[in-house]
Amino acid sequence: MSAVISRVAKARVSTVKVHRDSKFSDHALLVCILALGLFGAVMIASASMAFAQRTYLSPFYFVTRQVMFLGIGCCLGVLAFRVPLSLWEKYGPHLIVASMIGLVLVLLPFIGVKVNGSRRWIDLGFFTVQVSETVKLFVIVYLAGYLVRRGHLVKTTFGGFGRPLLLILIACFLLILEPDFGAAVVVAATASLMLFVAGVKFSQFVYLIGALGALGVSLVVYSPYRLERFSSFIDPFEHAFESGYQLTQSLIAIGMGGISGVGFGNSVQKMHFLPEAHTDFLFAVLSEELGLIGIIFTISLYVFIVGRCFFLSKKAEAQGNGFAGYIALGIGIWIGLQSFINMGVSMGVLPTKGITLPLMSYGGSSAVVFAITFGLLLRVEWELAQRERLALRAGDALREAYP
Repeated sequence: MSAVISRVAKARVSTVKVHRDSKFSDHALLVCILALGLFGAVMIASASMAFAQRTYLSPFYFVTRQVMFLGIGCCLGVLAFRVPLSLWEKYGPHLIVASMIGLVLVLLPFIGVKVNGSRRWIDLGFFTVQVSETVKLFVIVYLAGYLVRRGHLVKTTFGGFGRPLLLILIACFLLILEPDFGAAVVVAATASLMLFVAGVKFSQFVYLIGALGALGVSLVVYSPYRLERFSSFIDPFEHAFESGYQLTQSLIAIGMGGISGVGFGNSVQKMHFLPEAHTDFLFAVLSEELGLIGIIFTISLYVFIVGRCFFLSKKAEAQGNGFAGYIALGIGIWIGLQSFINMGVSMGVLPTKGITLPLMSYGGSSAVVFAITFGLLLRVEWELAQRERLALRAGDALREAYP
């Protein structure tokens, strides 16, 4: 028996040596992530040139900054990849507390930076941080750890279900105060779906959805500018030169694209008509220039990444690695939900709301946080592959010992 144990141990050591230099084993996922970031930078260059030239006297102002942000994000993403999941799980509560402190600090007039009526950024001098982007990631990390530690209580007691929910509702309340209604919706929806998959009682989940829905409706009804946006969403062309102007111009851009588009760089709407063409409405410019073909290509990238997240979540569950499974699940829900909202807003399917297209829209904090997120996702895939290979090697060793 000791010989068998020795052989299994040697097999484990040799496996670790073999895969020590294998940084990324899921090449398809990595390629899709890189394609998304580079494709986004190219589209930002096209969508922002006219505005950048007019405002900053440099047509490449925004794309240069975006490439810089992506470079910083890649460096931090590599660091995130090198951090074991056990450390992410251990420090999840610390990360969510730090992000909550950031949400409070951003509301202070002498710390938070106010732009277009919203106070969402903290100016660090060389870099402006949008705290809400970090909250989305850290909520997933915290909740994944909580569901592993208190999964049984979440399924059986109201207290186990209510504790993390209270913290998340506080985060959403602080986001609404900025105001950043879109980020609050993404955080609340992602957390709710993670709790549902974790096995929370269906009745509690229904009450939660009902309460969040009622809160959302009240925030729209009792907020004049949100109500105005909602009414313009219902019939944007009736308010084509007022509250529905942005959505109307977006729909015109998408309609002009047709099957193959008007050609890369040839968008008319980006010139002087469509506001935020390189940020929240990048998808509209993409649709106009590349048409249905570009739309299908973009959606295919997101579908593959989200599908891969769910596959990794299922794989982690089979291996008994709950934390990795919930991380992959949460990231998949987040990416899928945010990309759907951004595209839906551009196409008039959802009310106008400022929310970026993941890893494609211009934005420093968004690009960096998504790069870190994908680094964490690749770490999940790598650790699951490591466990699988170690188990195979151990099984081979046992078969050799007992043929």
